[in-house]
Amino acid sequence: MQRLLLDTHAFVWCLSDVSKLAEDARAAIADPRNDVFVSAITGWEIAVKRAKGRMTAPDNLSAMIEERGFTHLPLTFHHAEQAGNLPTHHKDPFDRFLIAQARAEGLVLVTRDARIPLYGIRTMAA
Repeated sequence: MQRLLLDTHAFVWCLSDVSKLAEDARAAIADPRNDVFVSAITGWEIAVKRAKGRMTAPDNLSAMIEERGFTHLPLTFHHAEQAGNLPTHHKDPFDRFLIAQARAEGLVLVTRDARIPLYGIRTMAA
């Protein structure tokens, strides 16, 4: 059993074009033995990018998370502190929160971002 946290792009691909995901990631996400988490930070990132016209996404993302059997991962004060204390390998605040959550919760981050493994967390290629 694995506990996976989807980076924002991996979550969007799950909703719109699952063929963009690497075969191993697709299989792990579909495996009912695995827990798949979607962070509240992903909701914020999508909303920000949608408002700037840089992304299109459905309005009912929260319901879609539940429909797919994924689990909502809320942000905590501890996550925020951890994100703020990370080294500056990555400046994107959304990714820094995901890294902090993966570290704090012992999750495997499903991502294509090449800088994220610099933080020493477990990753899976999206």
